[in-house]
Parts: sequence; structure tokens; C-alpha cells
Amino acid sequence: MSEVTELISALNDGTMTLEQVAQRFRERSWPRSRRPWKTSYLELAAAAEQDPEPYVPGSFDDVAAAYDLGKITDDEYAVLAEAVAEAKRAQDEGGG
Repeated sequence: MSEVTELISALNDGTMTLEQVAQRFRERSWPRSRRPWKTSYLELAAAAEQDPEPYVPGSFDDVAAAYDLGKITDDEYAVLAEAVAEAKRAQDEGGG
């Protein structure tokens, strides 16, 4: 079980609030995608034929999986996704 799945479990069992989990998400370091962003239609088409990147425990993959499994609501997903984005922006700016 990763830190992310533990935090989502704490949200589900009521031992942490959504804001507490979101704050932890903002404070942690998030793994980045290993593949570069696609910038053209040809690159997008080529990428569509490749296997998807492997599941990375402790990454945003855990949040997406929790959403897909119905463990978090639409609203919770939106708050947590924004918290992850804030953390990544802070990392990009040298703050994390």
C-alpha cells in the first residue's frame, strides 16, 4: 500500500478530512511521467500505438484508480487532482 492509497483510505474511514488529505498531497513529491509530452499529431498518433506507461504506485495513478473504483467522489477527485497539480507546480518552481 502506498502513502497515497493510505491517505485515501484515511479519507474513506473518516480518520482524515478531505482538506487534510489534500494538504498532504500538496506537501509531498509526486513522480513525473517518464515519457516526454507529445507536440504534434504525428507524435500523438505514434504514442497511441504504444503500450501505456506502467502503473506507478504512489503516483497520481493511485488517485485515478481510487476514482475509477468509486472510492472517491467526483468532488473529492477534483480537490485531490488540484492538490497534486499545486504540488507539481511548486516542484517546477523549485519549491519542492
